[in-house]
Amino acid sequence: MDPQPAATQDLRRILESARRLGVEMDEADALQWLSAMAAGSGGDVVVDSRAGVFGHRVSMLDFSAADLERFRAIGRLVEIPDEPGVVETALALSGSAAQSRIQTYPGDCDFFERVNIRGPSREAACAILARVLRDKALATIKGPTYQLIEAKFGSFPEDVVRDGRPAKAGSPIAWRPEEIRQGRFDVFRPDGTATAISWEQASLNPGWCKLDWVVADPARGTLANASNMLDVTWEAPDGSIAPLDGYLDPYFQEVYLEAGSIPIFAKLAQHVSADALDQYVAQLEGEVHKYVTQDLNYGKAAKRMYNIFRLTGRYPEAAYIRELFDEPATVLYQVWTLIRTIDDAATPGAGIPIEALLQQTDRLILEVIHALEDDREAAIVQELLRLRDGLAATGDAASQPVEAARAQVINLVNNFFYARLNAVPTIAEYIQRHQA
Repeated sequence: MDPQPAATQDLRRILESARRLGVEMDEADALQWLSAMAAGSGGDVVVDSRAGVFGHRVSMLDFSAADLERFRAIGRLVEIPDEPGVVETALALSGSAAQSRIQTYPGDCDFFERVNIRGPSREAACAILARVLRDKALATIKGPTYQLIEAKFGSFPEDVVRDGRPAKAGSPIAWRPEEIRQGRFDVFRPDGTATAISWEQASLNPGWCKLDWVVADPARGTLANASNMLDVTWEAPDGSIAPLDGYLDPYFQEVYLEAGSIPIFAKLAQHVSADALDQYVAQLEGEVHKYVTQDLNYGKAAKRMYNIFRLTGRYPEAAYIRELFDEPATVLYQVWTLIRTIDDAATPGAGIPIEALLQQTDRLILEVIHALEDDREAAIVQELLRLRDGLAATGDAASQPVEAARAQVINLVNNFFYARLNAVPTIAEYIQRHQA
């Protein structure tokens, strides 16, 4: 199916903006993508039988199976395992990892897992979740190629002070590995009295559940942050299904890694709210507002705008942002992410070998040199060399060079995306609305 004439005209105006900025945008490829977007209904789920993956039609257009085995290998580390008759799961890629066809320089390895727990009561389901989540965390705290950073599980039952910082009642709890081992940590109430929060207490209100690791790929000489966001449901004896955090996530940005997960996916997907797309877009727009006003990050804003535009029919704008992800300068977004990854991995007693950290730092230096050819390159490379020297001497990523390098890079990322997003009048107007 050909795209609508109006969409084609809009695309050609956007192509002119791209040419003025030196953004390489292939008109034939963009028109082919527009045609694919126009070819089916918005609710379709597509199965790639050759690769054994499936997902929403829009998501599958951006997925490449070229790196699938690597993602599946990391998936085996991060996934919550099935327990027959008790726990059934469906693991998916999300974020830039699910857009590997267009994101030449992806950020983190983000996973999303649907975890359906069968139990006689909600309380029993929460207890099972607490057990399997803690078992997964303890089994993957440290290994030759991975290191657990934290687990998010439960919500603070009251206002407290933790490590000198206030934590509001209802906010998610981040557990460090040692706290997971102990099953508790100490806090203070605002009046100064001491108390403790236990893993069992957190299980009463699981809230946002997520696990974060740093993983190394010795063959490639790379590091990455890997995360698994859990969407946990309770299936009662009568077959009714309820999300433990009160909200069943939609499936507009996931690529599921095993075709065998289709039955559990189909069972849960029918319970997704009828207005899930509107809610999802509203959530993304809230994040766009944050990243163009308070926590300036036009790279993150661009990623969210791409998903908003492709899901709401603004295909020419989506096609333009799609091309930005392939620009050489966007490697800086990956550099910015990986500086944080090195900082996470360079902790006392870490499982990641120092050689892997040094190798990753060397790769970052080369990527910056290839992406930039001016004074900006020299300033960032200088900070990265300071970071490398600190790692080589002590095995520690001193915070000063890490923060300096990250600040330099995020400034360049912001400038790159700000200029190119605002060069297209319709995208500039969209950003201005969210800045008002």
